[in-house]
Amino acid sequence: MTRKEWLDDDAGPVVRPFALIGGRARSSGDDLDLIALITTTGVSPRDRADITPEQATILELAADTASVADIASDLNLALGVVRVLLGDLQDQGLVRVRPPAQVAPLPSARILKEVINGLRAL
Repeated sequence: MTRKEWLDDDAGPVVRPFALIGGRARSSGDDLDLIALITTTGVSPRDRADITPEQATILELAADTASVADIASDLNLALGVVRVLLGDLQDQGLVRVRPPAQVAPLPSARILKEVINGLRAL
């Protein structure tokens, strides 16, 4: 296979997503919720060479706060890849993760039945 077959004139060279994360499938970001909010901590990377171009873009996006889903969409990368990149940034202390707000518990079946009975009585 020649090098020409590896290039697409419209898309340019192709890099597989797992190559961006060194083939890793796990990180501390595995449990990040899609709607968790990511913000930068204000800490600069010790060495700019320690972060990838994708992580630099994440830091730019997170400067104004962004959800995990928005970051994945803006980067046009798979969610699993973005979670690994975010986990690495979190481990370096460069981003802060704010989990989604807890929703109120659903009312019990007894309360719902009382409401229905009350509405029927009207």
